[in-house]
Amino acid sequence: MILAIDVGNTHIVIGMVEDGVIQNTVRVHTDPRETATEQLIKLRQITDYYGLDPRSFEGSILSSVVPPVTKSLKTALEALTGRRTMVVGPGIKTGLNLRVDEPASVAADLIVGGVAAAACYGTPAIVIDMGTAITLTVVDGKNCFRGGAILPGVKLSYGALAAGTSLLPEIAVLPPKKVVGANTVDCMRSGAVFGTAAMLDGMIERMEAELGYPCTVVATGGLAQDVIPCCRRPGIILDRELLLRGLWMIYQKNR
Repeated sequence: MILAIDVGNTHIVIGMVEDGVIQNTVRVHTDPRETATEQLIKLRQITDYYGLDPRSFEGSILSSVVPPVTKSLKTALEALTGRRTMVVGPGIKTGLNLRVDEPASVAADLIVGGVAAAACYGTPAIVIDMGTAITLTVVDGKNCFRGGAILPGVKLSYGALAAGTSLLPEIAVLPPKKVVGANTVDCMRSGAVFGTAAMLDGMIERMEAELGYPCTVVATGGLAQDVIPCCRRPGIILDRELLLRGLWMIYQKNR
């Protein structure tokens, strides 16, 4: 069994994976201020909760878009397991050919999602990750990572909208019953959910037109389960554990 950890700007997702099967998943808040000792205490609490001996883990793998957390969490993981932690980045084998202007600048989570989507669902593929930011990335039929698009995440956008206006409130991002809202909150929810779904439909259509061929579309991330069912594009695959699957696959390529 290994520990697979994906660090996002809002949450850290911790998965315990054995023979490719995700046994347990834990989500905790990302806090760049936490020290390696604080991270270690938190990890020990998690392994104790599941009745696991930290030294029984074969190893661990980490992808992160928050550099201060990368360093402290790597130190904590190595102290916990007594083994070296793999960090997804330059020099790690992924099986993807990065066909972009600056390969070293591609975020680790985009690569991990591309690896998992290609292996689990086939290529060409468009991978949607709905976290603090919304990313759409393309892996072509030759396992080449071609780039994509980055947009503000739903909660980030609507938090900024509430902060920048006098009368609009903070809202929970939930699908309203109708597109045409009859009150302020439902109007905002309509924009947040149906508006984002329409944007994703349009971006997928434009990407496929530019590429010249249809793609398998796979979505993951915290808000995907609320927004993706409202898309009109048929056949979008929802996989909440896509990045954990990708981390397991990358670990196997580099063990």
